[in-house]
Amino acid sequence: MADLVRRAESAGAGIGAFNVIQLEHAEGIVAGAERARRPVVLQLSENTVDYHGALAPLARACLAVADTASVDVVVHLDHVTRTDLVAQALDLGLPSLMYDASALTHDDNVAATRSVVERAHAAGVWVEAELGEVGGKDGVHAAGVRTRPDEAASYVAETGVDALAVAVGSSHAMLTRDAVLDDGLIAEIAAAVPVPLVLHGSSGVPDDGLCRAVSHGMRKINVATQLNKVMAAAVRRALADPDLVDPRRYLGPGRDAVADEVARLLTLLAPTSY
Repeated sequence: MADLVRRAESAGAGIGAFNVIQLEHAEGIVAGAERARRPVVLQLSENTVDYHGALAPLARACLAVADTASVDVVVHLDHVTRTDLVAQALDLGLPSLMYDASALTHDDNVAATRSVVERAHAAGVWVEAELGEVGGKDGVHAAGVRTRPDEAASYVAETGVDALAVAVGSSHAMLTRDAVLDDGLIAEIAAAVPVPLVLHGSSGVPDDGLCRAVSHGMRKINVATQLNKVMAAAVRRALADPDLVDPRRYLGPGRDAVADEVARLLTLLAPTSY
């Protein structure tokens, strides 16, 4: 991840980071990245781990998909709140994770995050954290508390994180693409902290908003709901045939739709390869 970030910063590009729920997601995301000739991040959220009942099977599958790709692929554990999952990620060899201690008080958040950073760095693993409140978890789209540049700088210094997700107007799980980001705040935070910024809730941001965010300093762009939307639409079209029962006949079109959208978004975020 550190190498991808350095390359993206040099190119003024955004790194596309896409959430994986099932194997077809991972295959479609990498196919889209190969078509666009751009690196990509495969993300596994704690919610997805809970859905499958364990981290190892899907994580190992994603690592295998990444290993055989013709572009650089990083497998990342996203929004993990439990230290047992952090330990599992390190044991499995995942190179990157996002630790979310936002439910704790500020002091406890700093202490817990610093502890995870020390443990992860000892294993050579890149750590992202979040400061501020990006709305939309559990279906809630209330505006969150925006990240303050001075607090972001202090948080990074105190925890030693490698990247920071910030609250600048986006919201998780949006089905519409009409979120308005605070470009000025993005630029202020980018100038205040020495680590790359991460945009969560990017599915709700229109294309021009994503481009502006990257130009103002956002580096890693997380996308989940947008891929689920295009996959679901393709599956619904396929299942219009009442005699269709083979999952490959409807999940295959869903996977292809994911590949198309990933290729489009990666090219949008990085007009030239890096």
